[in-house]
Amino acid sequence: MSTTQLRRGEPVTTVLTWQVRPGREQEFEEWTHGITRCARRFPGNEGVSWLRPEEGHRFHAVLRWSDPDRLTQWLRSAERADWHRRIDGVATEVGSERQSTSGMETWFSLPGTTVQSPPRWKMVLTTFLGAYPLTVLIQWLVAPRTTTWPLLLRAAVFPLVLLPVLTYLIMPRLSRLLRRWLYRPPDE
Repeated sequence: MSTTQLRRGEPVTTVLTWQVRPGREQEFEEWTHGITRCARRFPGNEGVSWLRPEEGHRFHAVLRWSDPDRLTQWLRSAERADWHRRIDGVATEVGSERQSTSGMETWFSLPGTTVQSPPRWKMVLTTFLGAYPLTVLIQWLVAPRTTTWPLLLRAAVFPLVLLPVLTYLIMPRLSRLLRRWLYRPPDE
């Protein structure tokens, strides 16, 4: 899905793939710290994560933006172009693998890469492992304080707390922690 196909005002996640020259990995990793700091200061940025390969030389940057327009501004910015000039000869962005998505599919898939999404039963179990403790916490701490509220307002509290915490805090960490189990090749 291209950034122009995404709806305005919706958060967007983009995965950028980098092919790093053998022996230049350390230099590339130092560069990732600088461009990440620069991107985080850019309007609309909601976070940058780097996925480093266990083998090979393809690195993936997962960028989260408040909306597609701000993502496009970053991708076309002079700041980003300057950082790209600094990495000439060290790594090349694999533009054909760039893809943007919106929604919760980014919890489990890396768009534009060859990594397959885990089986649905693993996604369900992982989501349960993330959601259940948070659900208990909400029921224990929040629900007793809202018993006198109107039903529609009480019902809104649960997703308003649960979904952002799952999306931004729990699921990225949980899917990273369980990545070997989630993305295990089928022949293992």
